[in-house]
Amino acid sequence: MILVSTLAAFALALIHMFVGRMRFVRAVPRQWWLSFSGGVAVTYVFLLLLPKLEGGQPLLAKLFEGLLANLEHHAYLVALLGLLTFFGLERLAVGSRLARGGHGANDVTSAPVFGVTMTLHALYNVLIGYLLVDDRRNVQGVLLFAVAMGLHLFVNGYALYGHHKGSYERTGRWVLALSLLVGWLLGILEDLPKLVTAALTAFLSGGVLMNVFREELPATHESRFRPFLLGAGLYGALLLLL
Repeated sequence: MILVSTLAAFALALIHMFVGRMRFVRAVPRQWWLSFSGGVAVTYVFLLLLPKLEGGQPLLAKLFEGLLANLEHHAYLVALLGLLTFFGLERLAVGSRLARGGHGANDVTSAPVFGVTMTLHALYNVLIGYLLVDDRRNVQGVLLFAVAMGLHLFVNGYALYGHHKGSYERTGRWVLALSLLVGWLLGILEDLPKLVTAALTAFLSGGVLMNVFREELPATHESRFRPFLLGAGLYGALLLLL
C-alpha cells in the first residue's frame, strides 16, 4: 500500500503544479471541470467521510469531556469548524481584492492575506497527505480517496489562482505541493492517535464542502448542474459497486 500511496501523493502534488497547463482541461470549458470535480468531492464526503464521523464520535466525545458535554455530535462540530475556517478565508480573500480596487493588476489579494491563505491551505494539504496513508485504508480506499481529493485540489487550485494570480504561480503552488508531500511523509513515519485522525477527518469534511460550495453556489450562472450531477452520479455509482 505504501507504493500506491506514494504514487498518489506525488500525483496530487503535481495537480497543484500543473493543473493550469493540462491540455485536456483547456479543451473543455473550465466551469465544466470545476462542477464535475465538485460533484465527485461532495459525493465522497457524504458517502464515505460523513459516515466515518459517527465512528469517530466516541473518541471526540472524550476530547470534549467536560466541555459541551451535553452535545451528542462533537464530530459534526469539528466539521463545522472546518467549513467556517474556509468560509472565513474566502471572505478575507474577496474583501482584500475589493479593497485593492478589484480591477486589472489590482485584482489580487494583499501580501498578508496571501500569507494567511497559503499557511492555512498548506496545513489543509498536510492533513490530506496524512490521511492518504491512514492505516485503516486498503489499496482501494487509497485510490478512492486520491481520486476525490485530486479533483478537489483541482477545484482549489483554480480558486486560489483566481484570488492570488502571480503570487500563487510563483510561490503558492510550490508551498501547497510540498506541504501535501510533508503530510504524506508524516503519515508514513508517524502513527497519530485515532482521536487525532478522527478530528482531522471531521475537519477535512467541512473544508471540502466549503471549498466546493464556494465554486458552485455564489454564482450559479457560472456553475454547471449537469457536470456536477454527472460527477456525483458516476462516483456515487462507483462507491456503491465496490
